[in-house]
Amino acid sequence: MIMELDDLKESWKQTGQANNKNTDIMELIQHKSYGPVAALKREFRKQMVVMAIMPFLLISTNLNNVNNVFTSVLFWSYVILCIGLITFGYVNYRLAGKMEIMDGDLKSNLNQQINVLETRLQWKMIGLRVALIFFAVLFEVVPYFQHYRMLDKWHSLPIAARYATYAALLILQYFLSRRVNERKYGTHLTYLKKLANEIQ
Repeated sequence: MIMELDDLKESWKQTGQANNKNTDIMELIQHKSYGPVAALKREFRKQMVVMAIMPFLLISTNLNNVNNVFTSVLFWSYVILCIGLITFGYVNYRLAGKMEIMDGDLKSNLNQQINVLETRLQWKMIGLRVALIFFAVLFEVVPYFQHYRMLDKWHSLPIAARYATYAALLILQYFLSRRVNERKYGTHLTYLKKLANEIQ
């Protein structure tokens, strides 16, 4: 009887320690100013703000020729890309926000949210590569329909030089996007995984 009571006390003590540890971890995750979730939300917010500003910056640099900007296929294609990235940032911002109010099985829910974010960020990198290829095609095709001084100068270069530049940009974007993705999001997601594994 005494041994059973001691076992019960020990079990209760361990449960209490586990609960305290889980509470500490969740407090870190849910903190509004610091911690991995707060950092992720900041990055997604920055992405939305920057992408919202970019089209207006393009317009401001062409104030003496605004009509041409608004009839430009390149401009509207860029606007669509910005809207896509804003939407992507907002959806991920909302998902990161859900990590702050999770209930139920904390560990499995947290791991599930992390996996979804990782998958989405992979798709983002692929999407940006596709967008770069799309804009390279536009740069080659648009001068046949609309004339821009910049593109006319670009097309005065040999076709081999233009294609080599596109290939170099694609390779640079591949490595740069991976590095930026890791710095902005990857480190925080790795830390979240570590915290999720510590939840008992």
